[in-house]
Amino acid sequence: MKKLLTVMVAAMFIFAFGCASKDYVKQEIDPLVDRIGKLESKVNNLESKVNALDKKIDDCCTKADDAAKRAEAAAQRAEDAAKRAEAASQKAGKAFELQQKK
Repeated sequence: MKKLLTVMVAAMFIFAFGCASKDYVKQEIDPLVDRIGKLESKVNNLESKVNALDKKIDDCCTKADDAAKRAEAAAQRAEDAAKRAEAASQKAGKAFELQQKK
């Protein structure tokens, strides 16, 4: 019985003084909560900036693709115009030769 009483008193002693009080835990955790809140705010701010930059990048890519298509179309028109000019030059050369033969 004495051993049981000693064990129980020792257990109560350990549990009574070994646990942290709610105030102590709150005091230790409050600065961490503040820091985590500030970090979350910074992360949200950075995420919004990244999203804005992503939208700008997408817009720039779309504009670049459109510009490339317009450039390809312009190059094709230039090639067609060069072919027409070459054909007209050949016709003019033949007409000149015929005129010279007369």
